[in-house]
Amino acid sequence: MEIRGERLAIPEVILFQPKKHGDDRGFFLERFRQTWLTDMGIHANFVQDNHSKSAPGVLRGLHYQTEPSQAKLVTVFSGSIFDVVVDIRKNSPTFMQSVGIELSAASCASLWVPHGFAHGFCVLGNEPAEVFYKVTGFYNPHTEGGIKWDDPDLKISWPIKNPTVSQKDKNLPPSQSIKPL
Repeated sequence: MEIRGERLAIPEVILFQPKKHGDDRGFFLERFRQTWLTDMGIHANFVQDNHSKSAPGVLRGLHYQTEPSQAKLVTVFSGSIFDVVVDIRKNSPTFMQSVGIELSAASCASLWVPHGFAHGFCVLGNEPAEVFYKVTGFYNPHTEGGIKWDDPDLKISWPIKNPTVSQKDKNLPPSQSIKPL
């Protein structure tokens, strides 16, 4: 099966677009194949799969793990999201820069979020969104971190106004307060 990997404005962040084969019965596609990552120079060992469902207007993030850090492969199974990644690697030329992209069940695309990035998304449209992501590190509540989603220094253009945000995410610190990875 074919897939196209496209490096985004931050080149370590990659959009994978699988080839979808469809007819009047439905469609078939390969959702994941390890060689897609290795062909792009990514060596990932996934240890956990996460699945969330969010109502319209929900915003989750911006989250990251420190020890061990997590890389993610994010896919939307239903609905549509605006997905954002922020580079928090201390010595990176794109430190504190972000990239955002729409992911949807219709597109079948997956987004590679490398180690050293904060991640968040908001639900677009009037339907709930189910987001599935493979991660390279186990969740550890003692090493989780985050950045306030509306931090003005990040200049993220979220496409929704007045999102529904958890109390935990509302209390995340600004970007100047975090320790870079």
